[in-house]
Amino acid sequence: MKQFSLPLRSAAMALFVALLFVPVHAQVDDCNGTRYRYTSAFENFNVSYDVEYGNAINTTGLNQSLVVDIYEPEGDVHESRPLIIMGHGGFFIGGDNAGVDVVPLCEDLAKMGYVVASMSYRVGVDNFLDVSNALVRSVWRAYHDGKAAVRFFRKTVEEGGNPWGVNTDHIYLGGVSAGAFIGLHMASIDEESEIPPQVDQSQPGMGGGLEGESGNPGYSSSIAGVVNIGGALKTVDFMSEGDAPIVSVHGTNDETVPFSNGMIMLSGFPITEVDGSAMIHEAAQALGIESCLTEIEGAGHAPHITDSDAYYETLGTISGALSSWICSDYEPVCGPYDYEAVGVAEWLQTQYGQWRAFPTAVDAGEPLQIQWLVSPRAAWNYEVYDASGRFIQAATGAGEWFAVPTGNLAAGLHFIRIPGTTESHRFWVQ
Repeated sequence: MKQFSLPLRSAAMALFVALLFVPVHAQVDDCNGTRYRYTSAFENFNVSYDVEYGNAINTTGLNQSLVVDIYEPEGDVHESRPLIIMGHGGFFIGGDNAGVDVVPLCEDLAKMGYVVASMSYRVGVDNFLDVSNALVRSVWRAYHDGKAAVRFFRKTVEEGGNPWGVNTDHIYLGGVSAGAFIGLHMASIDEESEIPPQVDQSQPGMGGGLEGESGNPGYSSSIAGVVNIGGALKTVDFMSEGDAPIVSVHGTNDETVPFSNGMIMLSGFPITEVDGSAMIHEAAQALGIESCLTEIEGAGHAPHITDSDAYYETLGTISGALSSWICSDYEPVCGPYDYEAVGVAEWLQTQYGQWRAFPTAVDAGEPLQIQWLVSPRAAWNYEVYDASGRFIQAATGAGEWFAVPTGNLAAGLHFIRIPGTTESHRFWVQ
């Protein structure tokens, strides 16, 4: 893992341009030196599920309700907080806002003091016989939905009494894979001439120009920054001076969405050429757009889902960059935190105890990981129970990390415990 950097001469020129064009971030009033970074974690979070933010015609011709799950730090007294709107992955074909790719990030970011909204958006392809052009239209539908989500929160602040305590100067949008595509294109496409030629605005669900018709007209859809986890732009030519800043995390061996320039692949078939995170970062620096990129060396697509180190590199990169933008007095951070310097080990032990189960939700058949946060035992037993407390299985593990198979577990909530320790942890099988 390393942070991407330009050659020295190019970097110097980029710095000069950045000094001319770097956006000024208005600091919020709760930057206490630790909030929005690891060491400021709240103990828990609350979730408002299935809050409707809009509706629109989907690829089947039906009107679809668009919803967000809203995560907030439990016990937080502040009433004007940064908002991160997260979009799930799924190639614009599937996925949902309760997916394992976004939920753990939403939970941990909420514990740091952010409001985090995991959004649903229209997925589906309208013509599988012409999937390359159809996916362009799928991105456009989701682009419109993302704009409606931003407008929704501004509307609730103005008309609804700000129920989630959002600071509208600090609304960030992005997500994982397809979700990152949404944020990147929202920040870059700002001219009618950039609307893709594949988009026929006379078709149901495709109209409305740049803003779309997914809901909450009359409010701004501008964002303060983009969270890009394994995403891409159709072309960096869309980017221009003054675009919103970008924080990116990308595996260098991503065979789904290219790290640099290349073809998006779907089940081994090339779909369309795009510019990945490395190209976006280089273009941003040349244009004076704030940009932070963490490369996860040798990793594939969205490695934070299954790899703990990649997860904390991702979480640290996002929270480090955003907190730097939000809190002007904070030392700028780009890239994974120095775990020992910021006390991440102690924070994890405070959150979880002697061990933790990762991630909090797994797809059926995917392993659950157990990590010892103190000195691991040579051998130890674990027990799995369902939501009603019925015993399901037991086995023995060893070492700092151990994979718990889930192939025989039914979908739903489960609990795992290790006898001889005082904590148990819950996880979902999807």
